[in-house]
Amino acid sequence: MSSELIDALIVLEREKGISRDVLIEAIEAALISAYRRNFNQAQNVRIDLNLETGSMRVFARKEVVDEVFDPRLEISLEDATRINPNYQVEDIVEMEVTPKDFGRIAAQTAKQVVTQRVREAERGIIYSEFIDREEDIMTGIVQRLDSKFIYVSLGKIEALLPINEQMPNERYKPHDRIKVFITKVEKTTKGPQIFVSRTHPGLLKRLFEIEVPEIYDGTVEIKSVAREAGDRSKISVHSDNPEVDPVGSCVGPKGARVQAVVNELKGEKIDIVKWSDDPVVFVANALSPSKVLDVSVNEEEKATTVVVPDYQLSLAIGKRGQNARLAAKLTGWKIDIKSESEAREMGIYPREETIRLFDDGADTDFDDFNDEELD
Repeated sequence: MSSELIDALIVLEREKGISRDVLIEAIEAALISAYRRNFNQAQNVRIDLNLETGSMRVFARKEVVDEVFDPRLEISLEDATRINPNYQVEDIVEMEVTPKDFGRIAAQTAKQVVTQRVREAERGIIYSEFIDREEDIMTGIVQRLDSKFIYVSLGKIEALLPINEQMPNERYKPHDRIKVFITKVEKTTKGPQIFVSRTHPGLLKRLFEIEVPEIYDGTVEIKSVAREAGDRSKISVHSDNPEVDPVGSCVGPKGARVQAVVNELKGEKIDIVKWSDDPVVFVANALSPSKVLDVSVNEEEKATTVVVPDYQLSLAIGKRGQNARLAAKLTGWKIDIKSESEAREMGIYPREETIRLFDDGADTDFDDFNDEELD
């Protein structure tokens, strides 16, 4: 074994973080296996590596016995005492058996072991790096596409973007730069495998953290997210600081902050509503941009009945029920929407305890920045 290999081990220890002792142990084990395989030997052997010179020797290890049954593993006491008079039964005698042409095999084997261990170490480093980034956002570059996945380069590794995690309104091409949400990091025999998403609600949340400093520093908190990727989303926000407007912070000057998120999501419309621990207020806010006249709450069934003006019924329900569906996901409450005239006929509106909702507690959306309106 050349001294250059020893120098390489030192470099690997410094640059890859792989212990030199671990590599030496692996090389010794591989050399023992190579010796037995190439020279048809089954005896117990030990490899001695000299780190100063890079030299290598093979020693057969035999047990001293009174009667020899397997000369590959045993040596008689008589033969052992010829080597050293101090040997006794059950002692281990080491005899050098280094083959003349073992150097070539040793160098090749050592190279394979080092390459394998470096690969394993690099995989371990990548896994350690990305396991800490689960549920985080990264920018990647589209490399290639097939019928099941889009392969996105994240620098050190390619991530998999499954077809069901791709936004329906997007078309991807090689070399496109996209932001993705890391959903899962798995350790496999072939190395780490990373799955990413463009449809996960977490992507929307992370994008707002990037664009809104008040969210990043904790002044404003995103309480919940409801998303139908590529079409429309709702987020609820809250701030413990009464001087901070959480909705205004997310919208930004002239809508710049939320517009940046919309652009990244290729035009997905976003409603930003104010969170409240009062379900009456929260449900009314969540149905934005519709105006709400009354909300009655059934705590046991976690359900609400909402009354809206007749002319805003379709707006409250939304296309194919989307606005009501997203509001229910956002709040965690079932929502049954009634028009004002229907509620009056049913005798459920107005109630004696009807709660009127005012503009300052509800109704913040991003439709001002999106021309398309709900039907």
